Amino acid sequence: MKLLIFSLLSAFLLVRCQNPRKHWTLLPNILVVEVDGTLGQQPLSCLELSEERLGEHNRSLGIFWKKNGALEPQTGNLYMVQLVESLGGGNYTCHSEDGSLLNYTELLIHQEDQDSRRILVKGGKEDYLNCSAQSYSGEFHCSWTWHSSRVGKVAFVIAERFSSSNSTQCSLDANDQHWVCLSANGKVSCSVDDNERGVSCLDEQHCPYAEEHHPIHVTIFVRTEHYLLESYSKLFFMSEIVKPDKIAQLKGRCRRCENLCTAVKPSKLLTVQSTDGCQFKVKHRTKAVCVRAKDAFCNSQWSDWSHITLVKHMSHVACHTPL
Repeated sequence: MKLLIFSLLSAFLLVRCQNPRKHWTLLPNILVVEVDGTLGQQPLSCLELSEERLGEHNRSLGIFWKKNGALEPQTGNLYMVQLVESLGGGNYTCHSEDGSLLNYTELLIHQEDQDSRRILVKGGKEDYLNCSAQSYSGEFHCSWTWHSSRVGKVAFVIAERFSSSNSTQCSLDANDQHWVCLSANGKVSCSVDDNERGVSCLDEQHCPYAEEHHPIHVTIFVRTEHYLLESYSKLFFMSEIVKPDKIAQLKGRCRRCENLCTAVKPSKLLTVQSTDGCQFKVKHRTKAVCVRAKDAFCNSQWSDWSHITLVKHMSHVACHTPL
């Protein structure tokens, strides 16, 4: 009985190892394999051959393989990648007998359960991506924070006007990490910041005076040096992320007051609704005024505080808003 159970278990593991994993193409020559922590295999083909020719000539084609530049013992047109937990990713190249490069595949590993480890860390709002816009022009910026002990880089960016029937095609200019996504709902182009801590995007068909019918969907794919891939997404309307720039300081200077507006409790709060500017009177002996702005018609974000240090005999403060 024990022998029968052992035989059945061995047969199950053998079949499980031979079955290929769910996989999809991130970019040309970049294959992503889904893993769940168990053993498995993923076949890679060097040349496009029919199944009949593959079976007849797999060993006689004189093809050898390398993984990350190191020679592998497997030969032939078909290479079987051994997947053990999150291991197996790498840059696989196939070569002819004279050493010439025939093809290559960068294999990335995507774990089904990503809660245990993350390449990015959550920000102040418990989101991995923090997106904001200074106006309704269609330009917006999304930023993130890398984990201190995990080295990563941006692998792919998708930004689109989202709908249930969307069919989006995204292309990459590898020279400057610039992505363009086209769909029936618009065209969104994005560029990764030089420090790879954010991405700047432009919805080229966004109308600032029209109601938004479809939200923007941003997905950032990041990968580690060990070929592990993770994805982070955020869905929003432009009106939800508008955060005006700091209000211009027309008078006065600020010295040693970087945290003045957040560290000190204000003696008075005043709300002014204005489309272009405002002017208000300040009390005698007031040392500083803190000013910020937001859209009065949408539930947008507040801008960062602007500090205005009052000079002697100054009784009025004037400011203008960028909205």
